[in-house]
Amino acid sequence: VQLQAFGGGLVQPGGSLKLSCTASGFTLNWHDIGWFRQAPGKEREGISCMNGNNGRIYDADDAKGRFTISRDNAKNTVYLQMNSLKPEDTAVHYCAANTASVSGAVYFRAHEYDYWGQGTLVTVSS
Repeated sequence: VQLQAFGGGLVQPGGSLKLSCTASGFTLNWHDIGWFRQAPGKEREGISCMNGNNGRIYDADDAKGRFTISRDNAKNTVYLQMNSLKPEDTAVHYCAANTASVSGAVYFRAHEYDYWGQGTLVTVSS
């Protein structure tokens, strides 16, 4: 059972990146999925998360209007489109799956997720 995140890199302020996360060994269908990030010296925080049953989405205040979470069940992959990137977006970004929940709530705290990808570094700098 594994999640692998891809797509990080160096981008200039105002630029865009699209992160991908592919699951192997289990299907992401119907499971909650989330993107988190962790900057040096800071706690891991939820950026954008999606409920697996009803598609409801949580976006952190800083992500609203800039980031979009999506999923392609046929490819067993989730995405995070990030636009208008800022230097403060610099962090290791992680994808995660919550396989235990069957509710309609959107979970956005790291401890609520049980499977994690390895992280991909996003650096926003000129």
